[in-house]
Amino acid sequence: MFQVKFWGVRGSIPVSGAEFQRYGGNTPCIEVRCGAHRLLFDAGSGIREAGLDMLGQNLSEVDLFFTHCHYDHIIGLPFFKPIYNPQTAVHLWSGHLHGTMTTAQMIRQFVGPPYFPVRLDICKAALNFHDFKPGEVLVPKPGVTVRTFALNHPGGCVGYRIEWEGRSLALVFDIEHQPGVLDPTALTMMQDADVVVYDSAFVESEMERYRGFGHSSWEQAVLLARQAGSRKLVLFHHAPSRTDNEMALIERLAQEAFAETIAARDGMVLQIG
Repeated sequence: MFQVKFWGVRGSIPVSGAEFQRYGGNTPCIEVRCGAHRLLFDAGSGIREAGLDMLGQNLSEVDLFFTHCHYDHIIGLPFFKPIYNPQTAVHLWSGHLHGTMTTAQMIRQFVGPPYFPVRLDICKAALNFHDFKPGEVLVPKPGVTVRTFALNHPGGCVGYRIEWEGRSLALVFDIEHQPGVLDPTALTMMQDADVVVYDSAFVESEMERYRGFGHSSWEQAVLLARQAGSRKLVLFHHAPSRTDNEMALIERLAQEAFAETIAARDGMVLQIG
């Protein structure tokens, strides 16, 4: 089984309320299952529910990869209950701060005072920290290949392409595209991918106003997916102000341009291949 589940799909900050029920309000957390292996990507607010699900299944080991450490991608980590379970091994991976800060330093900095009331030492799970340089190919589990890429985002960011049993999933966020240019790194990541998850925080008409914020648009996602021969496109990292009705319109317009498109929703599960 090669499967992706979306525990959090919203960017910037969690949101709630009647206008955000259909697509959800949790910030980024994606679970990838490669047979018996569980990989998580980012620790936004959605990771709280992912952790509860894993505890309910008595999962003994999980790999957690960070794209980067902006608040929306790390805010849920202290509430990820498997890190407090002595029967669990958690492998934590990062590379966006390569040469500047290790994974262990990064996590100890934000799980502890003054940002959090207790220190990481309270965690009873076996925590294993892994550092890598963007561009390296990782093999976190037998048969699972994770290719890493440096993305255009303030402070650095890592994109991941997961390959298992001849199938591929590309996670292309957070990334900002240049006007009129198809990002070569994104194209490489998305080439012939079975599923692509792409940063679609904005619509193209908003890009000039938010230049430098580090995000892209659904229109750019479609152009890249066509050029790369991607099979399915998932719009991700929805702007916190984007209501269900606005998201439904974006999803419909994107499907008219690239039929195999869907906007990510909290709790959504896709089989790959």
